[in-house]
Amino acid sequence: MGSASAPASMAVLTNSTCDTLYDHRKYARVLIPIFYCVVFIVGLLGNTLALHVIQINLKKMNSTTLYSLNLVISDILFTLSLPLRIVYYAQGFHWSLGEALCKISGFLFYINTYAGVNFMTCLSVDRFIAVVLPLRFAKFRKVRKVRYICVGVWMLVLVQTLPLLGMEMTNREPQNFTTCMEYPNFEKVDNIATILIGAVFLGFFIPVVTILVCYSFLISKLHLAAKNNHLTDKYGRSRKAIGVICCVSVVFVICYSPYHIDIFQYMIRKLVSNPDCADLTAFQVSLHITVCLMNLNSCLDPFIYFFACKGYKRKLLKLMKRHVSVSFSSAVRTSPEGSSKDFIDGHKMQHNSERLMEWKLHEQDQSTEPGQSERTYRISLSMNST
Repeated sequence: MGSASAPASMAVLTNSTCDTLYDHRKYARVLIPIFYCVVFIVGLLGNTLALHVIQINLKKMNSTTLYSLNLVISDILFTLSLPLRIVYYAQGFHWSLGEALCKISGFLFYINTYAGVNFMTCLSVDRFIAVVLPLRFAKFRKVRKVRYICVGVWMLVLVQTLPLLGMEMTNREPQNFTTCMEYPNFEKVDNIATILIGAVFLGFFIPVVTILVCYSFLISKLHLAAKNNHLTDKYGRSRKAIGVICCVSVVFVICYSPYHIDIFQYMIRKLVSNPDCADLTAFQVSLHITVCLMNLNSCLDPFIYFFACKGYKRKLLKLMKRHVSVSFSSAVRTSPEGSSKDFIDGHKMQHNSERLMEWKLHEQDQSTEPGQSERTYRISLSMNST
């Protein structure tokens, strides 16, 4: 009963007397677009490269490849939805594209954010089964079943976010600008506090607990393998896999926790009391900061791919080699005054650069021996996903 009356009173507060919700516009309209431009460029380029690497490995289709493919697709779709948000923030929280486009952008934003969370959870469970329970639950790692699981994840997220299309997501503010997909615009929804608390549990708390539990078992298993093989190459591979798992877990927790904890604590306060204008303003500012941090995850994923996945690293080095080769060739062709000695020196530099790249690629190929432990190998390969 209290939660039903709170939205109504808060809606009056928001629309009439609370005029400090967007006092940070003059700073946000500069800082947030710059931040999202970096996320857009790095995220799109990095995830496109990751998609290319995964596409090459589609001939060796397995559960990890499928989950990774869907995760990268969700990251790319998310980054493609950023330009509209960049324009919105650059205009000082003013949406000039109408209610329909606001709903579509919000829908794409949330469906791809939580699709990514769910596929990261699937990957953690997949790795757990591959290393800890490889025989008992091997059927859940078969490609045919994983395809159904991936479709199920997309359908689940679609059902969870579909109600957004039925909500009014824009609001005309007293300062004569129109906001889109801002929390105060949802205050008019009945039982909004209860709805958001349930969404936080389903969309964050359950996945993060699942990920941390699965990775804790993996670290324990890999630590034991490293301890039993401390004089062999398996020791180094196990320690590297442990490092990557810790990195993935830390990045996930740091990026996603502040936003969801922020929503959770404020909704609890709404259920037990009626926050005033200052509380709502502080919550609104904190949401803009924590959403930026959460969205940074799609930009950080490619860096994890580089350090964890041998194929990703090899492809990037090949592209660098090609770029260096083209640069040297272009420099020689566009220098009409250059002597034959300059040409020879340039050719030598190009040749040395190519040799260096080939040596690095060869070193990468030698890092995994044919006799490598199957479980550790699966973990090392599967680190390209999160």
